Amino acid sequence: MVAKGVLEEDEPIELLDGLLIVREPEGGRHAVIVGRVRQVLERAFGQGFYVREDKPFALDATSEPEPDVVVVRGPDSKYIDQHPSKQLLIVEVAESSLVRDRTFKARLYARAGVAEYWIVNLVDGVLEVYRQPSKTPSRRYGWKYGSVKLLKRGASVTPLAAPRAKIRVADLLP
Repeated sequence: MVAKGVLEEDEPIELLDGLLIVREPEGGRHAVIVGRVRQVLERAFGQGFYVREDKPFALDATSEPEPDVVVVRGPDSKYIDQHPSKQLLIVEVAESSLVRDRTFKARLYARAGVAEYWIVNLVDGVLEVYRQPSKTPSRRYGWKYGSVKLLKRGASVTPLAAPRAKIRVADLLP
C-alpha cells in the first residue's frame, strides 16, 4: 500500500487479521516504559537473542503487527531481508489499548502459537503473563491462552525462553 501511494511510510497502523488498525498515539510515559522493558529483556535474555522495539513481524498471511517489544532468536543481522516469523516473547505496554491487547491481540498471538505474551498494564500497575496458547472453538477467533497470571510489583517472572532469568515486575512498571 505504501508503494501504491495509499499509505505513507510512517502511518501509525497495524495489519491485524486482514484489518488496518490505527495505532494509538504514544505518550511519554508509554515510550519510557517500552524502552525500559526492552532494556530489561536485553539483560535477561543476553547474547543469541534480538529484542526489537516497535517493529513489525510476520505473524501470518493476514497479520503484521507492531508490538511494543518482541524477543526473537538470533542476531539482528538475521532479519535484514525479512521480518521475524517466530517470536519467543511479545510484550505490549497498555494503557488506552488495554482492552484490545487483552482480547483481540491475545487471541491473534495465541492463534499464531506465540508461547508467551505479556501485557505491562499501566492502568492497574500489574504485569499480565499469558501462556499455553490453545484452540478454543467457542471463543471469537478460536484461540486463547490457557494460563493468565497477574503479577504485582513485588513479584518476579521468568520468561519461558530464558529459564535462568528472573525479572522483577517492579523493573517493568513506572
